Amino acid sequence: MSGLADRISDWIAAEVAGAGAKGAVVGLSGGIDSAVTAALCRKALGDSVLCVIMPCESCRRDEEDAQLVAASLDVGVVTVCLDEPYAALVRVLPDATPMAKANLKPRLRMATLYAYANSLGYMVVGTGNATELAVGYFTKHGDGGVDLLPLGNLNKTQVRELARELGVPRRVIDKPPSAGLWEGQTDEEELGVGYVELDGILAAIDTGDTECVAPATLDRVRGMMEASAHKRAGRRMCEVIG
Repeated sequence: MSGLADRISDWIAAEVAGAGAKGAVVGLSGGIDSAVTAALCRKALGDSVLCVIMPCESCRRDEEDAQLVAASLDVGVVTVCLDEPYAALVRVLPDATPMAKANLKPRLRMATLYAYANSLGYMVVGTGNATELAVGYFTKHGDGGVDLLPLGNLNKTQVRELARELGVPRRVIDKPPSAGLWEGQTDEEELGVGYVELDGILAAIDTGDTECVAPATLDRVRGMMEASAHKRAGRRMCEVIG
């Protein structure tokens, strides 16, 4: 991992400069991915970084961990409580399914980040990693709605190693990953497979050497990849004209 943080932060700086932007906005969730992303942006852009903490019927510890990360980086931070906007949307969408309602949260956060980015002339820097992108574990037009993805080619295991290198607080590194969609939700329980195992399976699929992977687990992961292909593709335009 030696030099990786430097290479990624250099890339962030070049992308922001190339876009004519003045800095970066990062949504700080209290989890490891957003902490690493914020640290890389701080390294790349100095004081031209704004971290936004956006509790939305969230666990109190997540907000506390996000504040801990911001303090450790000595970076600009604001907190925007989205409880009321979320509740208002739920009231006017009474027939929405539980998952549809849960996905309103990352979509509200996306809109909030872009409001700050537009106002400041900054870019929105996303926190998704290669593992989550591969299986579609992100919300389309929510946490997937960003300008840059500096962790987009790193799997979860690599992100964890980079977090240690960057000095991310230990309690953030060690906590169970969660998208915070509902109380007690964890990524690995929802995915049905641990990140370490999932990284190994994705690597096996990539090389074509899947003999050591349990067939049922392999089918599950391949199914997630196929079902989420639309999330990774660009908009499809109708080519039938006239």
